Amino acid sequence: MNTPVRRLTLLIMAVLGAVMAAEPVLAAASDELQEIVVTARKREESLQNVPVTEDAFTEQTIQSAGIESPRDFVAMVPNMTLVEVQNVGNSFITIRGISQARNSEPSTAVLVDGVLEPNPYEFDQELFDITQIEVLKGPQGALYGRDAIGGAIIIQTADLADHFEGDGKLGVGNGVSEKAQVAVSGPVDAAGTLRYRASLNFYNTDGYLENTYLDRKADPYKDYSGRLRLVWKPSDQWSADLRAYRDRVDTTAYYYVIPRAAEANPFSSFSTPPNANDVTSPIQDNNLGTDFRDITDIALKLDFHIEPGTFTSVSDYNFTKEIDTGDAYDFRPIKDSIAYNFFFAGIPAANGGPAGESQSQFISEKTESQELRFTSNKMNGFSWIAGAYFIHTQRFISTGNLYDRGDGVPAVYETPLIDPANKYATNTNATFLADSQNNNAWAVFADVTYEFSKQWELDAAIRYDQDRRQNTTETPQQFLPDPTAHTGEVRDATFDAAQPKATLRYKPTDDLTFYGGWSRGFRSGGFNQTGVGAVAAKDGQLGVHDLFQDEIADTWEVGAKSQWLDRRLSANLALYYTTDHNGYFFFYDATSSTQNLGNLDALYKGGELELNARATSWLDLYANFGYNYGSITAMQDPKVIGNKPPLLTQDTLNAGLQVHEPLGDGLNGVLRFDYQMLGRTWWDPYNVTSRDPVSLIDLRAGVEADRWSVTAWSKNLTNKLYNAEFSTGGFLWRAPPRRYGIDFTFKF
Repeated sequence: MNTPVRRLTLLIMAVLGAVMAAEPVLAAASDELQEIVVTARKREESLQNVPVTEDAFTEQTIQSAGIESPRDFVAMVPNMTLVEVQNVGNSFITIRGISQARNSEPSTAVLVDGVLEPNPYEFDQELFDITQIEVLKGPQGALYGRDAIGGAIIIQTADLADHFEGDGKLGVGNGVSEKAQVAVSGPVDAAGTLRYRASLNFYNTDGYLENTYLDRKADPYKDYSGRLRLVWKPSDQWSADLRAYRDRVDTTAYYYVIPRAAEANPFSSFSTPPNANDVTSPIQDNNLGTDFRDITDIALKLDFHIEPGTFTSVSDYNFTKEIDTGDAYDFRPIKDSIAYNFFFAGIPAANGGPAGESQSQFISEKTESQELRFTSNKMNGFSWIAGAYFIHTQRFISTGNLYDRGDGVPAVYETPLIDPANKYATNTNATFLADSQNNNAWAVFADVTYEFSKQWELDAAIRYDQDRRQNTTETPQQFLPDPTAHTGEVRDATFDAAQPKATLRYKPTDDLTFYGGWSRGFRSGGFNQTGVGAVAAKDGQLGVHDLFQDEIADTWEVGAKSQWLDRRLSANLALYYTTDHNGYFFFYDATSSTQNLGNLDALYKGGELELNARATSWLDLYANFGYNYGSITAMQDPKVIGNKPPLLTQDTLNAGLQVHEPLGDGLNGVLRFDYQMLGRTWWDPYNVTSRDPVSLIDLRAGVEADRWSVTAWSKNLTNKLYNAEFSTGGFLWRAPPRRYGIDFTFKF
């Protein structure tokens, strides 16, 4: 029996054994598993009844598991991973092999309070004052649009109160970390037709990873964020929901590690075999770097209820920008770097030597979107949704390398820094590329659901998306890598596709649901920075061009959801088969210092098994297993056919328990244990290396009363050292080590 299957078998036996052993003391209805209501199909339905493969986290789970960021809930979902690298805006979600890449469109639609987040750079943020999180797997484009090719994440913030109330959290931890959160809610007017909720979050840490050259932490992080919601409901017919969100992150970037077989020999970097498992080489860049990200999001949701159904309007304005600076290849002190030893060793001080390289990237994206839809009430087993969506996007990105003389790295925005008298002068650009985009996308969609009987239901949906993109080359002529390109060049491309979905559900009993169907997902293509296609071809890199194509994923899926032992045990199984055409892969071109996307075709097949049990009134257990087989089926370079697709994790295993035991005098003891196994992971089409399986443990223990709690916690309890990412060129990004602390929560 292979290792993943053996682990799964043992976990299943443990869960079932605990439930059966505890059965004599279980009889009350209160000992059933909690019923969870979800909105996967833009209607409220029971999680166990909805014919979608979905994981849901309630407010109770969010608090007990210490979910405070996307990485926390992703770590509890089978066949789902998150890679956080380079800078805070670059975080890559992978669901069942469908992945993201740097500067790309997202692979997963993310909605907060029913409003789509259009920019993947805003996804990695502090989660505070949240009441529910849903993760939908498989293409969800029929309802959620062109970037739901891998799935969808639905986040619901806390409800607004009908009387004044508040809550807060204070915490401290290692890394000299501190956090503070507060939220207040209540009515504005005496009649309670206008209510508000305001919440603030502050988090600060000196960091956890050591920079051995600078003798300080490489990853300090500071976040200021706040949210204000106003809900006006003058009658049962009308409601308006206005939400404003602001976030500012101050951290660092580019603290990569590139191992050397012989540390004293800079050129041994070229001969050192790539190794995703190397955790011995330290972080030692001479520039700490900076990373500032700002998010402003304002959304207005209007609902008008009439007898046949509800008209909904969702308007959203989003402005996200991020500037990050730091060291450049190969992330060493200047005189130990390849740049110095290969290019700049002979430059006298009068001309700017000695020098290494540093880098700066700036991205700014502004979007304005509008959705209109009608959701019918159910009549005679028939219900439907129809609507339209439009989004306008203005985007600018610049990347460049600078000469580094140890005087820090300036932030370079829309124009390069140039000294005509001395190109090696302090803080001038060695390379610089910039592009702006002016994009318009629209869509129309419809979903029809019909219940033939209490047992049988058919759901058919379709959405058509069209995305027109216009890219303007903003790079000054002297920095263009392709001599045939020119500043001001305008490129146009239109990407469009229909995204159908059909699902059949069969419920032979109230505790058993079978479903199966087919769905298609679509993700727009786009532009690499001007001229990189010619440079990549000259360097022998196949599959990278100035334009990368749109992606289409087709998925067949069957599943079953069940409840047993008087609804004290749930067992859910899903199996899928996906063909993916023009999936993204990432390529870093050192010649032009650019981050590029190429296309490949791949096949994915696998499944998930999820078990949840209420063993006793005080003990909950869960065990989840995901397996995902992936294979590249086509690419411009035929050598990669049969390899594993980029960012594929072969299997995942999640298991845990939660104890909630009365201690007397109104106090309860709480203990939570979570285990995660990330299976073997591949990073690039050539499979030059893979990361071995990683096992992580989180532990929480505390005491709670009606209005307060004290919790001690640890994430990565065993201090497992591993790399969060391997990237082409031998780049390694170190994952966070052990973190621990204590939190105090209170209500007022």
